[in-house]
Amino acid sequence: MATKCLAPSSRSLVHSVRNIRRIPQQQRRTFLPNPFGSGPQTLTASRTLDYSHETIFDVISDVSSYSSFIPYCQTSTVTKSSNPDPDTKKTYPEEASLTIGFDSAVAEKFHSRIYTIPGTSIEALSGAAESSLPASKTSHHNPRPDTASDPTRSKSVLTHLSTLWTLKPFRYKPPPESAKEPGTQHMNHQETSDLPGQDRTDVSLKIEYQFANPVYGAMSAAAAPKVAEKMIEAFERRVKEVVASRGGAGERGKVGGSNSIAQKE
Repeated sequence: MATKCLAPSSRSLVHSVRNIRRIPQQQRRTFLPNPFGSGPQTLTASRTLDYSHETIFDVISDVSSYSSFIPYCQTSTVTKSSNPDPDTKKTYPEEASLTIGFDSAVAEKFHSRIYTIPGTSIEALSGAAESSLPASKTSHHNPRPDTASDPTRSKSVLTHLSTLWTLKPFRYKPPPESAKEPGTQHMNHQETSDLPGQDRTDVSLKIEYQFANPVYGAMSAAAAPKVAEKMIEAFERRVKEVVASRGGAGERGKVGGSNSIAQKE
C-alpha cells in the first residue's frame, strides 16, 4: 500500500533496491584485505644514505652485534660461517640464532639461514622461506641441509620469515652554492661545485612473514607496517655510530626514504 503512494521515481528506486537484495551471495566483492589470508605478507622500507655500500654492508652483515642496537633483540649469535668468498677472500655469517622478546618470560628464539652477496645483498631465512638470490652469486655458502637436520627450518610462531637487504651504490655530486635555491636549480648545468663527489647508497629492506596461527597475523596487522621502518632506522643509527667511531662524519644521516606494506596474493 505504501509503495503505491510513492512517486514513479521512488517506486523505481524501491524496485532497484529489491533487485540489489536479490544478488546472489557469491557475486558480492570486498575491497578490504583478508587478515586471515593464507599467503605471506610483505613489508618494505627504503632509504638513501650518505655512506658507502661497503660500510653499510659491514653493519648489516655483523649479525653478532644485532642485540646491541635492534629493538627487542635480546641475543644474536653467529653459529656457522661461510667459506671464503672467491673475490673478497672473507667469510660471512651462514647460520645464526636470535632471541626476540620483551623479557625472559615473553621471548622467542629463531634460527636463521643467511646468504650474502658481498657489498650488495644480505638475506636471512627461517621456516619454509627459500633464498631468492642467484646461486652463482652465493657459491661461498654451503648447501642448506634438509629439514631433518636444519634448525633454521624448524617450526616456531612463524612458519615463513625472509629478510632481504639490497644495496645500490652511486656517486653524488653536490650542486654549486649558487644553484641550491629552488629558483636557481636550473643553473646546475652552468656551474660546477668545488666539492668532491660523495658516496651514497640506496638501501632497500624487504620482509616476508607468515604466522603459524592466522589469528596472530590478524592481531599484528596494525603494527606490522612499522616493523620494517623501525628496523631500517635502527641500522641507520648504527651506521652513523660506526662511522663516527672511525673518525668519519657520523651525523650526515638520511637523505630520503619511504615504507609500504602489501599482502602477497
